[in-house]
Amino acid sequence: MKTQYYTATSLDGFIATEDDSLDWLFPLGDLNNSSYPAFISEIGSLAMGSATYEWMLRNASKIAEEAGSPWPYAQPAWVFSSRMLPRVDGADVRFVSGDVSPVHAKMRAAADGKNIWIVGGGELAGQFYDAGLLDELIVQIGSVTLGKGKPLFPRRVLSPILRLVSVRQMSAGMAEARYEIHKGDLGETA
Repeated sequence: MKTQYYTATSLDGFIATEDDSLDWLFPLGDLNNSSYPAFISEIGSLAMGSATYEWMLRNASKIAEEAGSPWPYAQPAWVFSSRMLPRVDGADVRFVSGDVSPVHAKMRAAADGKNIWIVGGGELAGQFYDAGLLDELIVQIGSVTLGKGKPLFPRRVLSPILRLVSVRQMSAGMAEARYEIHKGDLGETA
């Protein structure tokens, strides 16, 4: 069982534009021709921040077009937010706030031996990292630059904590890099 941050980023390290748009991402490849189908089959629970959740609400029709439903996940999802947000009908969404550690324990129990996906954003993934709970980064790198936006992982992580385990080309516009987090060296972050 792993806790994984699986995401896409621009070449210059942004997961979304300043206004939380992902429009830059969609022309770069087909989700079904990526590692996503195999990845999601191993996920038992997931977490996301409020900006990611609100993006999903704003883009429910686009998601329904691709996934057949405005909420694409069968797994329980924990949404970290300090605000009240609307619910998606039929979705197993649990709103939480505060420290990620006690929530992670609930996510592990719900995952029933499968992996946990930190969907986004980068700050939420960073909080799981800070708590020593993040095991792997799976980053799909798009052949675009955004100049500014929401950072991939707003933490300073120095070698040898991230260990590159694989790199593969997914399409002419995307590559994927997988990193394990070597927790024996976590004391060396700044």
